[in-house]
Amino acid sequence: MTTEAQTPQIYLVTPPEFELSSFPGQLARLMNEVETACLRLSLATRDEDKLMRAADAIREVAHQVDVALVIDTHVVLAERLGLDGVHLLNGSRSVRAARKALGPDAIVGSYCAQSRHDGMTAGEGGADYVSFGPVGGALGDGALAEHELFQWWSEMIEVPVVAEGGLTEDLVRQLTPVTDFFAIGEEIWSQDDPLAALKRLQAAMAG
Repeated sequence: MTTEAQTPQIYLVTPPEFELSSFPGQLARLMNEVETACLRLSLATRDEDKLMRAADAIREVAHQVDVALVIDTHVVLAERLGLDGVHLLNGSRSVRAARKALGPDAIVGSYCAQSRHDGMTAGEGGADYVSFGPVGGALGDGALAEHELFQWWSEMIEVPVVAEGGLTEDLVRQLTPVTDFFAIGEEIWSQDDPLAALKRLQAAMAG
């Protein structure tokens, strides 16, 4: 547990689909200008060939700036492609199996929606971080990860916590004291200028 507040780090999430011909260049521009802690490949497709080609393309970008690349869900692909780890979407259920498959040095993250219990179980199972969300918007069933959850976690639990889903500048300002990372994806890719949008959210972390 840290005793002094630190500015959260940026955890970039890819859009659910992108053009291999143009997106890696756009991503490189962002990552060269804004310090990024981690990059998550989060494609909607289940097509293994598409996932592998996308991973190859953006891994090169990530590793040029020494940023770890994780992939949603696909433990087998993370292992096969030599990625840095996996981001699990089913709470704490697969954490132990992923850790066993990928070994002690891989990154294993766990999205736990709004469940404090799932987050604690994931941490006990060997997760390197836990993410809660969405923090804003009207996604899914409308349930939100509230400020109080992050407040409690940051005071009681040592496992790093990620805030994601529906981030706005106001939410970033509110959550900056109680989260370790902001997972930023659709919030910027849906904008005409993703870099400018990312810089606005980054500025909000500074108050």
